[in-house]
Amino acid sequence: MTLRRSMLFLPGSNAAMLSTAFVFEADSFMFDLEDAVSLREKDTARLLVYHALKMPAYAKREKVVRINPLSTPFGRLDLEAVVRAGVDVVRLPKTDTAEDVADLETEVERIERACGREVGSTRLMAAIESASGVVNALAIAKASPRIMGIALAGFDYVMDMQTQRGDGTELFYARCAVLHAARAARVDAFDVVFGDVNDEAGFLKEVDLIKRLGFTGKSLINPRQIELLHNAFAPAQEEVDYARRVVAAAAQAEEKGLGVVSLNGKMVDAPVIAMAERVLQRAAASGVRQ
Repeated sequence: MTLRRSMLFLPGSNAAMLSTAFVFEADSFMFDLEDAVSLREKDTARLLVYHALKMPAYAKREKVVRINPLSTPFGRLDLEAVVRAGVDVVRLPKTDTAEDVADLETEVERIERACGREVGSTRLMAAIESASGVVNALAIAKASPRIMGIALAGFDYVMDMQTQRGDGTELFYARCAVLHAARAARVDAFDVVFGDVNDEAGFLKEVDLIKRLGFTGKSLINPRQIELLHNAFAPAQEEVDYARRVVAAAAQAEEKGLGVVSLNGKMVDAPVIAMAERVLQRAAASGVRQ
């Protein structure tokens, strides 16, 4: 089971952070060449990220790079560098349409062929940051077999909607639309960054919401949020115990040739069994909630 609970943003221009962040236990590392980098630092950041991607310390971690939009002078330069450096996933910001993904895929394949990298080995993630992106989320999620996930980016989205971050009401429709698109396309769904790193209670409240909605994981901006997020996403002991009973009852029914599974006098159907198996897989991969 591939865990993608946490995706930690790392500013591409911060050499100290790039050279040490691998000590944190994030599931994925997001090297950012876009918003976290000033215009005068774009070229330097690209070079720093190129070398970070080749560091042995990151070899066993999923490496994602948020490039600049292809419509800017930096986007294709970013793409050339990171694909050649062996990035696992390219995150395209401000994805509004399926055509944006198609354009990115064309460029990635060209670079893969040019540098001898296996065609198709570079995965893509689309960041949805506008009303247009939300409306087109399903088409975006299905735009390429390279798409491994779609992410909602909150700040630009609320700006486009002419509102601001609040109690989550302003994001509810977008979260549901992006999540349904991801599930229909069978790809992962990532929630927005929670900006106040000192508000642990607020962070955990938001994590509880997106977990109950069904998100795969969340983008993070501070390593302090990693452990909190992972613990919140881990199944509780009582969930694990119940899942074990369900799986055991299903196995017993199969051994006896029974078409019906019963647990404590109640019928257990296929979706419940599938969910129990998923809980046990997650517990094996992430541990039990403390």
